[in-house]
Amino acid sequence: MLPFPQKIAFSVFALLTIALGIRGFYRLYLRIRRGRPDPEARWNRLPHRLWRAFVAAITQRRTFKRRPVVGVFHAFIFYGFVFYCLVNLVDAAEGFIPFSVSSATAVGALYNALADAFSFLVLLGVIALAIRRFAGAGRRSFRFNERTMLHQDVQSAKITRDSLIVSVFILFHVGSRVLGAGAKLAVEGRDRFQPFASLLSHFFSPVGAEAWRAFGYWGALGSVLLFLSYFPYSKHVHLFLAPVKYLVNREIGAGVLPLVEVNPVDGDVVGAGSLADLGWPRLLDAYACIQCNRCQEVCPAAATGKALSPAALEINKRMELNGLGAFGLGVSPFEAGAESPRPLLAFALSPEAAWACTTCGACMEVCPVEDEQMLDIVDVRRHQVMIAGEFPGQLQAAFRGMERAQNPWGINRERRMEWAEGLKVRTVEENPAAEVLYWVGCAASYDPQAQRTARAFVELLEYAEVDFAVLGKRECCTGDSARRAGNEYLYRQLAERNVATLNEVRPKLIVASCPHCMNALGGEYRQIGGDYQVVHHTEFLERLVKEGRLASAPSAATIAFHDPCYLGRHNGVYDAPRNLLRVLGSEMVELDRRRENSFCCGAGGAQFWKEEEPGTERVSENRLREVQGALSAAAGEKVLAVGCPFCKSMLGSSPGKRDDLIIKDVAELLVEGVRRERGVAASAMDVAEPVVEAPRPSAPVQGVEVMSVSQAPAPSVSEEKPRKKWEPKKRVDG
Repeated sequence: MLPFPQKIAFSVFALLTIALGIRGFYRLYLRIRRGRPDPEARWNRLPHRLWRAFVAAITQRRTFKRRPVVGVFHAFIFYGFVFYCLVNLVDAAEGFIPFSVSSATAVGALYNALADAFSFLVLLGVIALAIRRFAGAGRRSFRFNERTMLHQDVQSAKITRDSLIVSVFILFHVGSRVLGAGAKLAVEGRDRFQPFASLLSHFFSPVGAEAWRAFGYWGALGSVLLFLSYFPYSKHVHLFLAPVKYLVNREIGAGVLPLVEVNPVDGDVVGAGSLADLGWPRLLDAYACIQCNRCQEVCPAAATGKALSPAALEINKRMELNGLGAFGLGVSPFEAGAESPRPLLAFALSPEAAWACTTCGACMEVCPVEDEQMLDIVDVRRHQVMIAGEFPGQLQAAFRGMERAQNPWGINRERRMEWAEGLKVRTVEENPAAEVLYWVGCAASYDPQAQRTARAFVELLEYAEVDFAVLGKRECCTGDSARRAGNEYLYRQLAERNVATLNEVRPKLIVASCPHCMNALGGEYRQIGGDYQVVHHTEFLERLVKEGRLASAPSAATIAFHDPCYLGRHNGVYDAPRNLLRVLGSEMVELDRRRENSFCCGAGGAQFWKEEEPGTERVSENRLREVQGALSAAAGEKVLAVGCPFCKSMLGSSPGKRDDLIIKDVAELLVEGVRRERGVAASAMDVAEPVVEAPRPSAPVQGVEVMSVSQAPAPSVSEEKPRKKWEPKKRVDG
């Protein structure tokens, strides 16, 4: 128990530091509150949210993703922190009340054993992570691309200083408590329930033990009280705010973007130009971020040397927010409601980085605290397109094509059914009671490569005697590319047109062979009144195989499967395509980056309609190198199976693709197997003409016809793109 003068001194010190800590957390709350009201429910189903947040925090399950060893050491610190909340209260009480927790009782023995064990584990964890952070291989995880925009505080090594301060604090706090416990046992005798403290007790003599006990008391409790004033500005604040982030997480998958107002009144802002334009949960993201850089490790843009780093985005946001709420007793202008002095593109990320994102969602999937980095980038794009009018000029052609001809190629909509020549394909007018509506999509309507998939799928439907129909010329682009490029106005025009058509047709089941179409139809259209049952064509084909309506002969090829981001990570479809490939009886090779850890092909986020931002290589090259390495030892035919027309196009046209690698959609492989089983030769179902990639527009469309292949510019990953303003038209129907 403390002497009376020390009790007074400790009480005054505690009141002062606790008041400063509360003030700091209140100001942090004011900064987060400056974000825009979120359009999605964040506090609904509160009991469910509380339970989910509790489980996510206690199990630390997301922390173990991709870094299980690091996750173990982090778990030592986290669980130690949780238990030390009790330890610090008990220790504080022992300084004022004449009592001591004895191991003579079962409860006391359990408490002392846990306190001793967690003290050792916390020290072990922080030392291990500090070595990894400052001297080990982990240093690579905290480096940024030279193209990446970094906040001035990051450039001045503030992350390193903060990490060092936190590490020293934990070591001093827990170390002081351990020394005090050891000194106590040197006087009272060893305790078998406290082996670590008993070991340290050998270093203290009974004469000097009381002084060390006092040091342990003040060192442990004084340091944690002093740290309270720094806590709101430290990376360590994620210990409190990560569980809050779990509590208010989005209940909608990453494939569904938040809805925004496309006809704002005067003064309203579409998208995000400044910190206050971001939704408040995404300002919370900056403080929940643990600065682990896992999102950067899985980002396709960062992996290929581009300017984008999702980690730098969150860290830059935090540094700017901390600067806008600098130390001081008063409330800062930003906290009081003033505008942030700098736009996001001046400190958070560069325009080059904003346009490098493929919206694959890998950053959100891997984030231990469920941050929403991708949504920040989409909001920045919305502001750039719809408010600032600044975006890559190559997107202009895709926008005009979607606006005038209802497809990003800009090809006349009258040609939308040419893909089905020679096939028995009926429209909904001809077959209004069809059990299945096949959503063909723009790619399969106009790109000869994707047409092979559509024709193979139709052949399989006919073999299985499925009653199906298509919308024909009534079908138009879902608007996926427009939305991911930030053109919410154009997306809404296209989407509302499709919703009106589908609500009139009232399909029983929609099957799409493009995951981007599937994602829009089945997920995003619900936001505007379109609630439909939508499945991917591999899911539907799997059902037909299980029902015995399709049977396949085996294939001799060695097949690897590439998980499309919008099929797998955004919509959770992993098993259906694999089950179909197993039906073929062929040898299947799994890629290292697969399922939720799959690597993007580079087409998403409207990247298909523009040249990639400058970098060391194309995203497709990175993925293709992995594919070819996985299949290098295979003998005979080597096939990469895909489930997305854009993946097929990007990987098939990527530089470095070897001639011995064949890229086909799962439906193409299955139809070949069914033909073998039935003894049917390839015939009219195949596209008669040689398949060539449909050109991507790279200049504003003049009329509705797209440029020829010979007119398309040569690709370059280092070319600077012009930024051109896009003016929306009032109508979409051309």
